[in-house]
Amino acid sequence: MNKIKPSKSHPSIGSHTTTMNKKKRIGLIAHDFRKLDLLDWAEFNSAVLKKHELFGTGTTGGLIAKQLKLPVHRFKSGPLGGDLQIGAAIAEGKLDLLIFFWDPLQAQPHDVDVKALLRMAIVYNIPLACDRASADFLITSPLMDEPYERYLVDYGERLKGED
Repeated sequence: MNKIKPSKSHPSIGSHTTTMNKKKRIGLIAHDFRKLDLLDWAEFNSAVLKKHELFGTGTTGGLIAKQLKLPVHRFKSGPLGGDLQIGAAIAEGKLDLLIFFWDPLQAQPHDVDVKALLRMAIVYNIPLACDRASADFLITSPLMDEPYERYLVDYGERLKGED
């Protein structure tokens, strides 16, 4: 188990941790213009992905399941609430990392949901890749094959002071 301990010199670092199991729960999302890129990436990395539990928004999850012939737990389509469902799964501790190939040049009708999803990934300190290079680094990390204990920032304590 990863025993790397961050410095306790900053008050935002809490002592609460949560453990990711060896078998990771991976969220896979892509905006329309990035779906083919994510499919190509997932196919290239299918040997690694098949060792883990996969989750995806409606269309993206269906495409990955069909092309890779792997089970994918599917949420609704992103614009119909799927991004929010994935964000809720992160908050509930049901996802360990997120691969989200988003399109930075195309305004989305659900941009606020996308921002909320990215915020949840940061708040709950889950690994997040928003492009192919980051996804490559993430999926090839030796930490993918072992349990990992991640720290959770205690935002609750910070927010108490803002009331």
